Amino acid sequence: MSHLIFALGVLLLMFASSLAGLALARLLPSHHLSKDSAKAIRLAIGLVATIAALVLGFLISSAKSSFDAINNDLVHNAANMIRLDGTLAQYGAEAQPLRATLRRDYGEWIDLLVARGSARAAGLDSPGIILRMEQFEHDVAMLAPKDDHQRALRARALAIADDVFASRSLALLQRGGSLPQALMFVLVFWLAIIFGTFGVLAPRNASVIVAFLACALCASGAVFLILEMDTPLDGIVRVSIGAMRDALARMGGV
Repeated sequence: MSHLIFALGVLLLMFASSLAGLALARLLPSHHLSKDSAKAIRLAIGLVATIAALVLGFLISSAKSSFDAINNDLVHNAANMIRLDGTLAQYGAEAQPLRATLRRDYGEWIDLLVARGSARAAGLDSPGIILRMEQFEHDVAMLAPKDDHQRALRARALAIADDVFASRSLALLQRGGSLPQALMFVLVFWLAIIFGTFGVLAPRNASVIVAFLACALCASGAVFLILEMDTPLDGIVRVSIGAMRDALARMGGV
């Protein structure tokens, strides 16, 4: 919700800047808006617009990369959960309690990811998650292999478990986003200047005002998508957990 509010604020700021530019044009002496003056202003603001477009494209690309990285991590995690459960199943009856624990903890993890509100944040940040990961790895290490086959399966299970928990910890660390806030505020400032300059140079009629509103809406929508994709575990635009649910459904089988 905070991202939506920020995007609405950006929309209002840019639209207000364009209206302020239209109002300012009435107060300026005529020679300030002469053909030569307008040409110079367009050249100057064109440079700012080009820089803003490059930064906007960079932020969209960076946010999309963060979104895809988290999504791939969760899919990889789901695949490893199936591998880990299968490895424990091959180990034998001694590992059945561990498989039950694994399936229960994974189901709770999925529920936390899809939940919303303060309870979700508290659950994801709970030290108990780390302790349960460590306890599970300890229990796997404490298995007593009876032959070389079980010994190899235990070593494989430990390696997969370490990979699973590492990717889960990585997803938690990345959920806050990596977008520099200062860069976003500077971009918004540039956009406000650009829209204000457009207002100064544009004719004053209803069509121009509607066009400014539409352009401001598009630009604020881009800002909204950047913020949402930069935090793929929160907000409205979130990574899919379909692969995780499929993995959970396949775990625990014979």
